[in-house]
Amino acid sequence: MSRISCIIVDDEPLARAGLEDYVQQIDFLELKAVCKNAMEANTFLNRNEVDLLFLDIEMPKLSGMAFLRSLPNSPAVIFTTAYTQYALEGYNFNVIDYLLKPISFERFLQASNKALRLLSKQSETENHIFVKTDKQLVKINISDILFVESMQNYVVFHLNNDKIMTLTSLKSLVEWLPQKDFIMVHRSYLVAKSKVEAVIGNQLLIGEHKIPISTRMRKQVLEELTKDRLLNS
Repeated sequence: MSRISCIIVDDEPLARAGLEDYVQQIDFLELKAVCKNAMEANTFLNRNEVDLLFLDIEMPKLSGMAFLRSLPNSPAVIFTTAYTQYALEGYNFNVIDYLLKPISFERFLQASNKALRLLSKQSETENHIFVKTDKQLVKINISDILFVESMQNYVVFHLNNDKIMTLTSLKSLVEWLPQKDFIMVHRSYLVAKSKVEAVIGNQLLIGEHKIPISTRMRKQVLEELTKDRLLNS
């Protein structure tokens, strides 16, 4: 990925101007639009595709978080905000970083470089990933993944006909696997949305597996599944 297309969404004129100046100084960022609220951004995204949103959270009428919930497939996101309490919820929205206002250029550049690195990795691993297990590299087709379970310092990939354990964190997999296809349902579980067969109470049914849904995240998980028409709304 040589260039990242992006838009700025912020209700504060000075913040928009500052972010626009920062974007123009970074050669791999390509600014497509500057929006003063979520509805302007929604109109733009209905007609155009971008790789990255620089998104404020607290905006009138429709917050940045509510806006992300409304998108069928959210681009990657860098929050530009004074609020830090959305970290867990952000897992399901491909949130790359949180920039706290006032934002220095050094911090903005750091987040932009992180976006370039992660988006490049995601494009390279669109169909498969390689993981290290038993002193060898094993190829895992993303379409075979049912869910991923965290077990202390390891994760277990539950596949159609196999299980593979590797030394890594669930957080790192959130950054590697395609965000449009996977959803965090619990701090210990990352699930392939298309594999979900039913929701029973606070559990997801995938084949013979019952995956717990965090009480805190249940509403958001159901919204994500119904938004993608995986469950009847």
